[in-house]
Amino acid sequence: MRNVLIVTMLAAALVLTGCKSDKVKPTPPSTPTEDASQAPDNTGQVAPGEELTAAEQARQKALAARVIYFDFDNADIRPEYRDVVAAHAAYLATSPNMKVRLEGHADERGSREYNIGLGELRAQAVRRALMLQGTGDGQLVTVSYGEERPAVTGSDEAAWTKNRRVELVYGN
Repeated sequence: MRNVLIVTMLAAALVLTGCKSDKVKPTPPSTPTEDASQAPDNTGQVAPGEELTAAEQARQKALAARVIYFDFDNADIRPEYRDVVAAHAAYLATSPNMKVRLEGHADERGSREYNIGLGELRAQAVRRALMLQGTGDGQLVTVSYGEERPAVTGSDEAAWTKNRRVELVYGN
């Protein structure tokens, strides 16, 4: 844990001093734990002279995404988020001790009860997709907040679009 803190501080110092290296490689934990600090991230550095492939860059970008957005009154995972789900499933399949809480949300339209149910359907859709790609059942917990925890306040399409989501929260 202390090493992670030191590495994080060094990485922050490099960024603040204008380090020219902008290529990043994820550093999944060598010994998976349930500590949220061990969740997948993009803090690793690429060795000098090493280039990331386009596929690796895409995988890193997908793994960094922790929110999956949904269409109005719908619990189907949109095609543009399939790579995000696949990247997290691959990571979780190789890290059997890692756990993720799938938090389902809805916008403010509809009754409170309906939105709780819709948030649950969305979280369960992501859960099924992760499990179909190798994630263990014990690694996933779902919860629905319905409309109770909006990401954006407002009563317009821009706010509603950001509130129809499932968030992947790594940790206990």
